[in-house]
Amino acid sequence: MPAVPSCLLKPVRDQFLALLPDREDHHPLGCHNPRIPDAVVFDRLVQVLVFGCGYERAADEYCSATTLRRRRDEWIKLGVMEDLRLLALSAYDRMIGLELEHLVADGCITKAPSGGECSGRSPVDRGKQGLKRSQLTEAQGIPLVTEPAGANIRDHTLLPATLDAYRDLEKALGPLPEHPRLGLDAGYDYRPVREDLAARGIDARITPRGKKTPIQAGGRWVVERTNSWMNNFGRLRRCTERRKNTVEFYIALACIFVTVRHLIRQAWTRYRWDTRPRTPRIR
Repeated sequence: MPAVPSCLLKPVRDQFLALLPDREDHHPLGCHNPRIPDAVVFDRLVQVLVFGCGYERAADEYCSATTLRRRRDEWIKLGVMEDLRLLALSAYDRMIGLELEHLVADGCITKAPSGGECSGRSPVDRGKQGLKRSQLTEAQGIPLVTEPAGANIRDHTLLPATLDAYRDLEKALGPLPEHPRLGLDAGYDYRPVREDLAARGIDARITPRGKKTPIQAGGRWVVERTNSWMNNFGRLRRCTERRKNTVEFYIALACIFVTVRHLIRQAWTRYRWDTRPRTPRIR
């Protein structure tokens, strides 16, 4: 059973391999074990992300779990996954267009049974270890920024770091709207949040605390849908990674697949290409 459809995996894999620097073999004798191809390791890490399995389950006699971990750490050090995520966002902006005038943010709590740097006592899971993702999306639900933190961190305290990371996207996407509209739920209805948003020139649409408001109000449903898309990846739904940079590595990979899948769906009725899938419904 493939982890993701080939129409998604192949372009992402090809672009990822193109970002990797050339590696020279400096072994003096040239008789050591040959290096496992990067494409093979990438496919196995995609399986780890989608199925949420351990590295030992994704390994076999041709590619060991140690190789998966070492290559993962090597790519984390190079930062190629974040570069690929920015390329995917830039491609979507050129071909479809990101609606950055309307932003939505929310937090999502998942399980983190192994603890680690991005874990904390979950307030919705009897105090068990949990992971929180502070998610910022544009009007169509394309993930722009995803900040991991412990489940015991409140949503409104993560918002400044999330917005700072959003401003860093200007290097990849060009000038950003000066006064975007930001939709937030009642968990952000605090005076420091409103003052910070006013200082940033952001038009805040915050649901008042204590008032029952449907999720459709203010377009907040798109970020809930994005959280659902992200939770379809087993590694994020039940995160067993302990280091923050590893968690960010898998979050970036998940954002890439979400962006590319949405890109193909939107481009299906606008463009024609040789490998165009027969239907825009990509599962």
